[in-house]
Amino acid sequence: MALRYDTITFLSDYGLVDEFVGVVHSVIRSIAPEVTVVDLSHGIDPYDVRGGGLALARAVEYLCPGVVLAVVDPAVGTSRRPIAVEVGDGASVLVGPDNGLLAPAVALCGGASRAVEIADPRYRLPSQAATFDGRDVFGPAAAHLCLGVDLSELGPAIDPVTLFPAMVPLTREDDGRLHAEVLWVDRYGNAQLNVDPDELTGFDDVVRLVLDDHARSARRVGTFAEVEPGELGLVVDSHGLVAVVLDRRSAAAELGLSAGSAVTIEPLGDDRPAGIVTPVDLGPRRP
Repeated sequence: MALRYDTITFLSDYGLVDEFVGVVHSVIRSIAPEVTVVDLSHGIDPYDVRGGGLALARAVEYLCPGVVLAVVDPAVGTSRRPIAVEVGDGASVLVGPDNGLLAPAVALCGGASRAVEIADPRYRLPSQAATFDGRDVFGPAAAHLCLGVDLSELGPAIDPVTLFPAMVPLTREDDGRLHAEVLWVDRYGNAQLNVDPDELTGFDDVVRLVLDDHARSARRVGTFAEVEPGELGLVVDSHGLVAVVLDRRSAAAELGLSAGSAVTIEPLGDDRPAGIVTPVDLGPRRP
């Protein structure tokens, strides 16, 4: 007997200005009116597949079992596959484009137990458009899964090994320095790094952060309130990763950080200056 689900968790880059989110909600309700739709986020930057995948990965541990509908799909209408991926032996199914968006969450759930390409027209809306698969393909598939349609009915099986991989950067250690990257900047301006706290075990509490054009000392703290005025902090955030923070101010704005920014963590050392280091151009002195 096929499983039935009562919750769809919905993430996209649609924003809330246009009607896109509401239309997908209505399509789902027209097929499965008893299903609860939880809006995880629709504020993913347009076309930011990596950002959407990381947001989904940050949240997946806390999501209600059911169907996850994720749409960040810059290649909509092309040969990229629309897919549904079962995880946890059927505890949940992730629905979306095969472009790496689902991959981090699938990995955190222990990998795919089954995967299919959404191809059967019975579970898609009839449409001549090829630019709104959230409405025409992914939303309907998610709703039908909630009604008890088995995954295998949506379309042909896919070997999970062939699914598009995750795009998650890894840290690199070099001569006592840890080369990291900003994964995400939240609305408070905290800059999450791709750094596990265990990777800082060999460092002192105060370290040096080397950014694109300057450096800054930072102290490892347990809470935002421990960061002193004018001081930069490194805190383990709610997702278990190291974040660069200021107390009640935006670290990202002050340091010029955004997703993808490179940050190198290195020992402060007695011969290295603390605080802000500003580059100086040397040249002839003007009269």
